[in-house]
Amino acid sequence: MLVVLPRAEVRHRPLDTQRLLLTPVEPADASDLWNAVDSSRAHLEKWLPWVPFNTDLDASWRYCEASANDWDHARALRLTIRERATRRFVGVVGLEALAHLHQSAELGYWLRGDAARRGYMTEAARATVHWAFKRLNAHRVRVAAATDNFASLGVIRRIGFRFEGIAREAERCQNRWLDHAIFALLAADPMT
Repeated sequence: MLVVLPRAEVRHRPLDTQRLLLTPVEPADASDLWNAVDSSRAHLEKWLPWVPFNTDLDASWRYCEASANDWDHARALRLTIRERATRRFVGVVGLEALAHLHQSAELGYWLRGDAARRGYMTEAARATVHWAFKRLNAHRVRVAAATDNFASLGVIRRIGFRFEGIAREAERCQNRWLDHAIFALLAADPMT
């Protein structure tokens, strides 16, 4: 079974990397989340079908509240990504679709446009996957990215995920169907 740590414990002892702090998404993060999404729409909309539905601060607040509820009910564990030095909100990384019996989860992530190309997402995703294996008792983490989303595919490859196949027309985004490249990493696999 997966071990889901209480939000309060992770909030007080966040996942940290050399440059980042990762803490559970909370309703108090709504304004930061809204500003990040709204300032990065052109960057995010191409790959994330939920972006057009995040239309105002209230929508961001509902997402943050749902994220806290999902954590408390062991359905998903979403973490804010903040720069360690400034505490600036730069994105979200998380473990979705927790399957307790199978000890598996799906990695998901996004980063605001002005924080891209700094290695932040590789750093945050690597820390999250390591945490899943070492602290949450995960056996398998799956991740998918559109076959032409080269930035996301780069993150996946840098961490050491293994390619498993293509899910054809797996997601509709901006009135087009996206094929997804599917990858997975097992607890016994080496991470890079």
